[in-house]
Amino acid sequence: MVFWLYLLIAILTEVVGTTLMKVSQGLTRLVPSVLMFVLYGISFAFMALALKRIEVSIAYAVWSGLGTALIAAIGIFWFRESINIPKLMGIVLIIVGVILLNLKGAG
Repeated sequence: MVFWLYLLIAILTEVVGTTLMKVSQGLTRLVPSVLMFVLYGISFAFMALALKRIEVSIAYAVWSGLGTALIAAIGIFWFRESINIPKLMGIVLIIVGVILLNLKGAG
């Protein structure tokens, strides 16, 4: 169970790091830029810990899928990015793919 917590920490720190990438305005703002690199380092460290017990295919699918969905939501709600049916369907398909991989991994 603790390894899934490590994966969740990896996802959340990666999502905040990616958000800070946008806030850094192309790495021109010092504090968001430095924090971005720190959070990416933390994310990779926790991902490595999670991979001690979680299969890499499952862990990476959850990490990238959930991270992508969260970043898309942050983009839409915080940065006021556009939302349309193809974008929404893409996010749904990513989530469905992660669920299917996890169902297969449990079997």
